[in-house]
Amino acid sequence: MGCICSKQSDVHDFVPEIEKIRDHPKDNNTAIYKERPKSGPQRHSTTISSTEGRQQAMCRVGGIPHSAKAEQVAAGWPSWLASVAGEAVHGWTPRSPRSYQKLNKIGQGTYSSVYRGRDLTTDKIVAMKLVRFSNMDPDSVRFMAREICMLRRLDHVNVMKLEALVISRISVYLVFEYMEHDLAGLVASLEVKFTEAQIKCYVRQMLLGLQHCHSRGILHRDIKGSNLLVGDDGVLKIGDFGLATSFGPDRKQVLTSHVVTLWYRAPELLLGATEYGVEIDMWSAGCIIAELFAGKPIMPGSTEVEQLHKIFKLCGSPSEEYWGKSNLPQATSFRPRRPYRRRVAEAFKHFPSSALALVETLLSIDPALRGTASSALKSTFFTSRPLPCDPPSLPKYPPCKELDAKLREEEARRQNAQIVVEDGAERQRAGLEKTCSHDPNTSSQNEKDDAHRSIAVQTISCSRQASQLRAKGVSNNDSMDYIAKKKRIFQSGPLIPQGGNADDLLKEQERQVQEALRKSHQGKRRDKAGAGRNEHA
Repeated sequence: MGCICSKQSDVHDFVPEIEKIRDHPKDNNTAIYKERPKSGPQRHSTTISSTEGRQQAMCRVGGIPHSAKAEQVAAGWPSWLASVAGEAVHGWTPRSPRSYQKLNKIGQGTYSSVYRGRDLTTDKIVAMKLVRFSNMDPDSVRFMAREICMLRRLDHVNVMKLEALVISRISVYLVFEYMEHDLAGLVASLEVKFTEAQIKCYVRQMLLGLQHCHSRGILHRDIKGSNLLVGDDGVLKIGDFGLATSFGPDRKQVLTSHVVTLWYRAPELLLGATEYGVEIDMWSAGCIIAELFAGKPIMPGSTEVEQLHKIFKLCGSPSEEYWGKSNLPQATSFRPRRPYRRRVAEAFKHFPSSALALVETLLSIDPALRGTASSALKSTFFTSRPLPCDPPSLPKYPPCKELDAKLREEEARRQNAQIVVEDGAERQRAGLEKTCSHDPNTSSQNEKDDAHRSIAVQTISCSRQASQLRAKGVSNNDSMDYIAKKKRIFQSGPLIPQGGNADDLLKEQERQVQEALRKSHQGKRRDKAGAGRNEHA
């Protein structure tokens, strides 16, 4: 079956101080690092790649000595984990797999799913993140192990804390404290409207969490509403460190630009930057602040090209000086033919002045001008009135997450599509009845045939449109429209076509085609029978 583990040793005993030793003899892009605990003797070496590869950045989480590996396997850890990422679970002990009960799904990501669960030992509700592997590929295991290592290096009230691991035969559950809401779900809810003091409270907690991550040498690289979790006590915590990576001023490394959800991705990443720091998290933070005041995502692009165009239209295109010094791989391809002027102050003129000043800074095209989480916390945004409220004073909301918003949107689309189909069918029936009610002695056969043919052509056209949507792989399960908040719910996903589920629409339209053709044939038979009776008369 598997096993569940929890930590017994102090997390801080594991906090590594990365020290570069020498270049790896087999790979000029790889260096050997030693991980040293905060106190005590130096440990074994761990290989950490200085390049993130073509697909995804990945710390080289080392294994452990054979004797320690044997001890971990004997304690219940699977050999595939102990051999590849034993260091990630060092100091944790297994527990019974019956210690947790998985309840319902509360989140969905590209590489993982999140479930609400119950700790049967304490009866505490927890969040269980299921990490999927590709055929037990060692790189996939290291990817997961890196996230565990990152989480063990962090200890802050505004950062999610890893509580346990559930190990099955082919998967791993990361167990966290359960948070009832995320900012994406709250912003999408039509029942929630934040005051300025409440927004300041959430933003301050987000920046405090980022400040702690950056001070520990960790870039989050996926700050967005669904990764900012909120508890019933009003405390906000940064979660999902699946894309996080280590950084430091003395560490020159090539990183991947394919990080951060598109709507919150900094322009230099869209232009292919491979060397960056805290500024990419600060750009995402600026998007979140503007979204909280606007009540909707401010730059919801559907492709990288469209996203970059939206950024230039709002924040202005880079200066000639920036283009000259940046040396970005995609600069030539995406450089606009004409410069765009900056429109942030114009677009957000209804924002409080202190909030607008902070957003202006964080959404600077030049990364060097965005500042840090520490400098943002010193902004007048937090010292001007109204002051940030205390987390316990925040309103209590029903559980509200991004997945809940998606389900509500999907149900609304399904109902709207059903209404449209039923209304169209009713109109078609009314048209047929009106046509067939004419006296056959005075109504020509051609008029009847044209009426039936017109209805059939219309339904066939709709059917072909639905077929084209289905051929493109578009459905209401994987895309989403972006319109005003009062009519739609927003989340950080792609766009959904109008009309609801394409498969259901196709089936309904095909049924209508057959029904129209059947009625057309019946009308022809009635007309022939009537003509025969007239001839005999």
